[in-house]
Amino acid sequence: MAEEEEPKKKSNIVTILIFVVAGFVLVAIGLGVGFMVFGGSQGNPQDIANEIVSQKEVEPAADAEEEEEGECQTDAEGENILDEEGNCLKVQDPEKVSKETPEKEVFQTLYYELQGNLTTNLKGSRRFLQIGVGVSTKYDQAILTNVETHLTALKADILAALSDYTEEMVEGREARKMLANDLRDVINAKLEELEGFGGIEEVHLTSYVLQ
Repeated sequence: MAEEEEPKKKSNIVTILIFVVAGFVLVAIGLGVGFMVFGGSQGNPQDIANEIVSQKEVEPAADAEEEEEGECQTDAEGENILDEEGNCLKVQDPEKVSKETPEKEVFQTLYYELQGNLTTNLKGSRRFLQIGVGVSTKYDQAILTNVETHLTALKADILAALSDYTEEMVEGREARKMLANDLRDVINAKLEELEGFGGIEEVHLTSYVLQ
């Protein structure tokens, strides 16, 4: 009986060894497959960090490209507006339009004063008016040259115009302004008659004496 039990014990030990060896073989096979699939190492931590940083840098660039593309334009019903080729029309930011400041041409004012004072009796009065007359223009020197050339004719027309004024018509600031405007029209009318163009813009009463 003892001899029959001994072979059975040996058989059991062999079976156990076979299972143990088979287990190691399976574990080894699993490790080999894992190595082939996932790589032989976990990777350097510095390399992993660099890869994460690179991904972060790529993402903003992609976002910027999307922003450049812009959104689709839509109509009143919310539908996308397409061009002739069927592509979506993008919403463009309005462009800033620079406004040019218009250049204002500045003209030089030229002056000319008639030599001497002009004196005339006032209409319906024993009093007389004595004035000094100056003129100005923003055209050119040719206008003042015309004034100087026809000075005698201009003085005669000015005195004729003054003879129509009464004492009441020449008193006060507003009266002086009205007189200056009237004399401007008289001078321009004479220059237009003689030269074909007036050009006098203002008459300045440089002296004004009512006696």
